[in-house]
Amino acid sequence: ACAANKNCDTCVPHAKCLWCFATNNCTEYPVSWLLPPATLCPLSQARWGVCWMNFEALIIAMAVLGGAILIGIVVCCCCCCCCRKSRPSREEERSAKRREEIKQRLEQVGNVSSRSERCLLQ
Repeated sequence: ACAANKNCDTCVPHAKCLWCFATNNCTEYPVSWLLPPATLCPLSQARWGVCWMNFEALIIAMAVLGGAILIGIVVCCCCCCCCRKSRPSREEERSAKRREEIKQRLEQVGNVSSRSERCLLQ
């Protein structure tokens, strides 16, 4: 089916076809290989999917996009980990609040007892 196509515009819309500008022929894209072998067509001359982008540009664009996504995921994970470490947990907040309440109660009891002692001494 691919060999019947005589130009890039009729060849590349078929997902299984690869156009080679070096040989000006349309061949079946080998699904078993990720990249077409150099014997079939040089990467700079091979077109798949669209005529305006060669395999080299496609590989570079996919690598940049994949790298950007990977870096984004790593940055998000690092930010989440740093935020969790710097923010106190709910239990820590509760225990700090309890300690503060106990401290205030002890101060109130101390103030009451010192007043009582002063009244008794007078």
